[in-house]
Amino acid sequence: MAMTDLSAQSSLPRYWSRIDKPWAFVVLIPALVWLLDPAAALPTVTGALASFGHTLPFILFAVAAIGVLKATGSESLLARAFHGREGRMIIVAALAGGLSPFCSCEVIPFIAALLAAGTPLSAVMAFWLASPLMDPAMFAITAGGLGLDFALAKTAAAVALGLGGGLAVMALKNTRLIADPLRPVSPKSCGCGPSPFKGQPVWRFWQDQTRVRVFREAAVTNLVFLGKWLMLAYLLEMLMIRYVPAEAIAGLVGGPGLSPILIAALVGAPAYLNGYAAVPLVAGLMEQGMSAGAAMSFVIAGGVSCIPAAVAVWALVKPRVFAAYLGLALSGAILAGLVWGYVAA
Repeated sequence: MAMTDLSAQSSLPRYWSRIDKPWAFVVLIPALVWLLDPAAALPTVTGALASFGHTLPFILFAVAAIGVLKATGSESLLARAFHGREGRMIIVAALAGGLSPFCSCEVIPFIAALLAAGTPLSAVMAFWLASPLMDPAMFAITAGGLGLDFALAKTAAAVALGLGGGLAVMALKNTRLIADPLRPVSPKSCGCGPSPFKGQPVWRFWQDQTRVRVFREAAVTNLVFLGKWLMLAYLLEMLMIRYVPAEAIAGLVGGPGLSPILIAALVGAPAYLNGYAAVPLVAGLMEQGMSAGAAMSFVIAGGVSCIPAAVAVWALVKPRVFAAYLGLALSGAILAGLVWGYVAA
């Protein structure tokens, strides 16, 4: 009997490791609410579904845009940002990072190759800081959940953060902080596939069955990805609105001034799920009293310092350069929050 119990216990972690965690929590949250507060179970689910339905058109647009980018191979255009004078490279890299549709993991082999080839760290940092914050899919989701003005402001903040970080690194390029940034051994591809930054785009992708398949696979994969994270986020939003007192949120990150923006920036990383799931959570926080400036600070700090984005940087550069990355991200998030708080007031 004891042997059976031990075997069952040892198998639990193995089963849990195979489970898709967001889908698991999408099922567990309503079940727990039904057990602990039966009257709230149906409103929680219907409220989350209603919010998801409101966002669905933006999700469909986002996955279609990603599919087209992948199928045409237009990702290869990004490599052109890293040629020419250093100042020009910083500007183009910040713009490319703020608009690129790539995951942080996918960019690792590309960035490793650039740094190894001697591309200035300033241009790479500009891309690194801007890239996790905005892409076509995230813009659509943000516009649907927080409004077009907020989406445009976040895009501007992403590009500005990239520019500011790149110029700061360029100013420090002769110092010990920035010298010799690479770790001794650069990692290989993380498993996202071959580098997407080679070759020429093929815009009429529908004439090639292989590219049509790439479009279909990319669209379906991202539809499932966005669907599970946003559904989880909307369930969490319903719980937050129902059980977290509005005055507690308003007292912590509400109102004018530096304090709410600073707090939002500091808690952005540990409270962040990903850029897509953050949108409904921030919408819920704003309904509870979170200020506009604190909301912007939260999404900027969380986006740059979330685990996937931070690991992509940590994997390639030495700790002092990683610390500079986080310092620039936090400073930029606070500044973006102050500016947006003033503009939105």
